[in-house]
Amino acid sequence: VFAGVTGTYTGIDQGKNLGITAGADYTIGGFFGFRPAVEVRGTYPIHDGHVDDQESILAGVRVERPIRRFHPYGDFLIGRGEIHYIGLFAFPTSPGSPFESVYIQTDSTVYSPGAGFEYDLTNHFALRVDAQDQHWDTPVNPSGSAWAKQGTVGVTYRFDFNHHWKQRRRR
Repeated sequence: VFAGVTGTYTGIDQGKNLGITAGADYTIGGFFGFRPAVEVRGTYPIHDGHVDDQESILAGVRVERPIRRFHPYGDFLIGRGEIHYIGLFAFPTSPGSPFESVYIQTDSTVYSPGAGFEYDLTNHFALRVDAQDQHWDTPVNPSGSAWAKQGTVGVTYRFDFNHHWKQRRRR
């Protein structure tokens, strides 16, 4: 399991957020020195941005390659996100139309490739540094989408469910 503080550049009118990210990884096994895992994470803004707030729940795959105490990894996550706009974003409903649509909030499917590393502090605790590049659909950008950049610094706690097996193996 992991938790950390996340800074986000939202990709909408130079918006920024400060939030909390928490999640869990379940490692499936090891193949040729690589460890595939399933990851679930959620991010929630704790400090309102001046343009928008982005919150999301994502799940996907993660592959790490442990090198002693250093664990670099890459991941690809997909999930659902919600953007809450701090200001009002008004746009014509169609080109040349006198009627406008005002956006307070939009929902989106979020695609999030990323990378990071964990550095073991003890057998159970590790420092975690993570970066995600997230694609959001939003009608307030002329392109119809936004690329948010997230950086997280946090702590990982690893449960050791194989402790007894490791002790017998050492004997």
